[in-house]
Amino acid sequence: MTDTNKNLFNLDELSGYKVADDYSDVRGWDVKDANNRTIGKVEHLLVNKTAERVVYLDVEVDETLIEEGHNTFQNKVSDGVHQFLNKEGENHLIIPIGMASFDENKKLVNTSHIDSSTFAKAKRFKKGDVIDFGYELNVVRHYSGDKAIHSLNSVDGFYNREEFNNTFHKRDLE
Repeated sequence: MTDTNKNLFNLDELSGYKVADDYSDVRGWDVKDANNRTIGKVEHLLVNKTAERVVYLDVEVDETLIEEGHNTFQNKVSDGVHQFLNKEGENHLIIPIGMASFDENKKLVNTSHIDSSTFAKAKRFKKGDVIDFGYELNVVRHYSGDKAIHSLNSVDGFYNREEFNNTFHKRDLE
């Protein structure tokens, strides 16, 4: 992933950007999958400056999920040439904000449509890597199962997809 294709920024690195008062700051919250298994912890909120909003949660993946993903892609030597999807140190993944719900009382992020197996098979990245648009396309395709998403899609209008529709506000709980 190259810096020239940088499309996403950590909320922390942008002056003048902050979590709006009527939204919860979910950084540090555990993330649970569809089966209530902890898959990691939200480390950063990723902003697209053109859309002027948070579009992804950057999750540091739980070690047990990394081990599960490692085993998923392990082949016997007799099966021929193979490689692992994720390399040592790649322990972060992104989740589109609209594919998560937030439990403010329990300080918990839920991903009720994505299970740990799907997360384990997702391509991860190293903390601090620049996330390019190609990676975003692959992740959204992987999570949603939408095979129509391909490299011909452009950033323009991409964040209008349902996967990025975050309707949760604090006041929704009141």
